[in-house]
Amino acid sequence: MNALSKGAEYFISLFQAGGKTLVGQITGILPTLACLMVVVKAIIKFIGEEKLDSFAQHSSSNTFMRHLILPAISWFVLTNPMCYSMSKFMPEKYKASFIDSTFSLAHPFTGLFPHTDPGELFIWLGVASGIQKLGLPIGGLAIRYLLAGCVLAFIRGSLTDKLWMYFAKKNNLQVD
Repeated sequence: MNALSKGAEYFISLFQAGGKTLVGQITGILPTLACLMVVVKAIIKFIGEEKLDSFAQHSSSNTFMRHLILPAISWFVLTNPMCYSMSKFMPEKYKASFIDSTFSLAHPFTGLFPHTDPGELFIWLGVASGIQKLGLPIGGLAIRYLLAGCVLAFIRGSLTDKLWMYFAKKNNLQVD
């Protein structure tokens, strides 16, 4: 009977832990996200959607801007998950590669700029603690991590562009 009681207590403790996590999310990230969404919407209204569309259209024609500069600005300024909203202003044919490049910068950006994706900070902190245990500095690692992420983002974004164009042409989709 004692084992059955312990099993029931353990079972309910799983749901209690889930409830604590849910409350933490509701009181933590949801208000922050709601405020960030309001501010971003206000900035879009203030600047004008047409100007942002024009900027994104102009910037997206440059591979370097599309795969490195715009994703980096999105991460630094808008953070996760709002950084992906910048794709709204991209031409349809570049949305997938922009998102791919932006995804590729998530972890590398967190090493130098923890505010960009606090939910993924545990990965960087795990790597950093191992490096610190070896008595090595983590600053250089963070910079190399970011540079490697930029190279990867550029390669992935460029490859996604080529794949999208290939499949669009294969399926007779308009690519302009």
